Amino acid sequence: MSYNPFTLENKTILVTGASSGIGKAVAIECSKLGANVIVCGRNEQRLNETLDSLEGTNHTSRIVDFSTNKEIIPLVESLPNLDGVVHCAGFTHTLPFQFVNEVDLTAIMQVNFVAATMLSQSLVKSKKIGKSSSVVFVSSISGVNVTVLGNAMYSASKGAINGIAKSMALDLAPKGIRVNCVTPGMVNTNILHDELVTKEQLAEDMNKYPLKRYGEPQEVAHGIIYLLSDASKWVTGSNLLIDGGYTLL
Repeated sequence: MSYNPFTLENKTILVTGASSGIGKAVAIECSKLGANVIVCGRNEQRLNETLDSLEGTNHTSRIVDFSTNKEIIPLVESLPNLDGVVHCAGFTHTLPFQFVNEVDLTAIMQVNFVAATMLSQSLVKSKKIGKSSSVVFVSSISGVNVTVLGNAMYSASKGAINGIAKSMALDLAPKGIRVNCVTPGMVNTNILHDELVTKEQLAEDMNKYPLKRYGEPQEVAHGIIYLLSDASKWVTGSNLLIDGGYTLL
């Protein structure tokens, strides 16, 4: 076998939000590099589609709804020891700041931020993730580098992710646990096809990127794989920017 510092052979990786988008791409790409993947999400049909797309056979799924924390402990108890966790579960809700309300804000913070934080803590406390392991959060340039109109709640949740990841990286370094974020720009996922924006509007927005296109889920997945692999053994507390040059402008 040829030398590959990015291999995930013999590593067990948990991927949340794996039923679509970046999470699905992460699961598929991890399986191609030899990982044993545990896919996690709340939509059983779509999660099974992801499971069927994985290379190899030593993969499993968990149906979990992160809109509350009550399913986190049973999830952790069902898991084997992990070498990596990728927090992809999340959603967006466009609402001008003047109309932000506690119910919607609490819902998006719960799924995008609180659940990922508490799941990570539970994994550490239960010693299901330990020395030489890697935790990767999927953040966003929105709320970290830039924002857009009506994106206050989503931006707040992603900004919170980056804050907690830095503190986790420092606190967990003595345990040999690395914690990092990837910070993507706009990526071609189902979010872009919800008919809230026209093709013309998307084309105009793409033109703002120096590389003149949005990213693909697997391109973000490749950055995540770097952070999961032994190639990044000396990397913790970092934000890997994957944005087609958008934040250069």
